[in-house]
Amino acid sequence: MSPIVRIEGVVAGYGAGDILKGVDLEVEAGTVTCLIGPNGAGKSTVLKTVSGLLRPSHGSVYLEDREINRLSPKDRLLLGIVHVPQERSLFPNMTVYDNLLMGGYAIRDHAVVRRRVAEAMDAFPICRDRSNAHAGSLSGGEQKQVELARTLVLDPKVILLDEPSIGLDPKSRALVFLSIARLAEAGRTVLLVEQNARSGLAVADQGAVLESGRVRLRASGRELLDDPEVARLYLGSSSTTPG
Repeated sequence: MSPIVRIEGVVAGYGAGDILKGVDLEVEAGTVTCLIGPNGAGKSTVLKTVSGLLRPSHGSVYLEDREINRLSPKDRLLLGIVHVPQERSLFPNMTVYDNLLMGGYAIRDHAVVRRRVAEAMDAFPICRDRSNAHAGSLSGGEQKQVELARTLVLDPKVILLDEPSIGLDPKSRALVFLSIARLAEAGRTVLLVEQNARSGLAVADQGAVLESGRVRLRASGRELLDDPEVARLYLGSSSTTPG
């Protein structure tokens, strides 16, 4: 079976130099893949090259065997690539329900949008419980769950998650990782960058170590968790590592 996302020899940067220096990565459909590695390794840059926020100077990004290098972020969104950034992306003065509706702004069939919003609220009950609350009044963990629910309105093929647990308290982090696990159980494809490497790998089918702009090691999430060298370099003695 062909991977749903394939990155081949991607070189990309921000003008001051290349951050990615020939990244090769495959993401299988219906799996969670977690990228770990030190600060500056290029983990978030990988997500941006997939979503179209950054175009590679060399190499190619494929979605289901279609090269998408020249497609805009909007075109990639319509193809089913949804990017949830590190920063809070909800509209704080709008209700949770209206934030979910905004997830379908590119869909012209309003009946489809309403149906998918209802399905998203079923998947993330906090959205139904707090549907009339302003999004800005929710806790950090609740807001992240709404962000994840909003991705479902586009019925995504691939969900890109950039540091979803950053800035959250332990209880909220646990809720976020539980939500990611549920996305995987529902057959969604997730490419995850996570500063909490242990928790990220624990929910991942596959993991990859990014270092100096290249993928240095790829294995199952469990194998990377059990690898003594990976533990020494990236997991440390506690449950968090730099992102």
